[in-house]
Amino acid sequence: MATELFFIYDTHCPWSYASTALVNEITQALPKIKVQLFHIAHYEGDNHVTQDVLDAVTGDSKLSFGEHYQQGLSRAKDSGVAANLMAWTQNKAPHAALALLNSLQQAHFQQGNELQSLEDVEDIIKTHKLSPPAKVFNRDKFIKEAELGLHDIEELQEIIGTNAFPALLLANDDNLVLLNHNLYLAKPKAIVEAVELELTK
Repeated sequence: MATELFFIYDTHCPWSYASTALVNEITQALPKIKVQLFHIAHYEGDNHVTQDVLDAVTGDSKLSFGEHYQQGLSRAKDSGVAANLMAWTQNKAPHAALALLNSLQQAHFQQGNELQSLEDVEDIIKTHKLSPPAKVFNRDKFIKEAELGLHDIEELQEIIGTNAFPALLLANDDNLVLLNHNLYLAKPKAIVEAVELELTK
């Protein structure tokens, strides 16, 4: 049975941004591990990211946040379009999904791109040679792939006993392990050793 890594995240969540670096390290060091990305669509246009959260993420990781992003902190975040786009890509072009996630997060957290319309993401999807259908860009309605992803997240959360995200789950044979990503945010390469240790158990 193939070893899989499940990453539950939200494109607009600063902690998810920091955790993506861990996924990048794992995929680079252990390319045989199949990565499954699950966008939790937490931000629905009615909540914000606070400066305290940014300060905490910056303190725990090597990340910094762009000036344009920080200037827009007062705006409510809505990750509906990004959730649709990521779900469609994970389903139709999984080889491009992690690179797309990195590009979306870079645009959001560095340039302050809100990722809420076709215009916001058009250059990014062209760069990744993707052509998602128009329904992906309706931020008020989840596409089928996104709905299925949310259902899968619920099942995974029941298994691990927590609704917290971001979450990194390693599935090896019949074992599902919740990796403690907080331990590695300041030194992402160290998570590779942790994964390799789990694979030898």
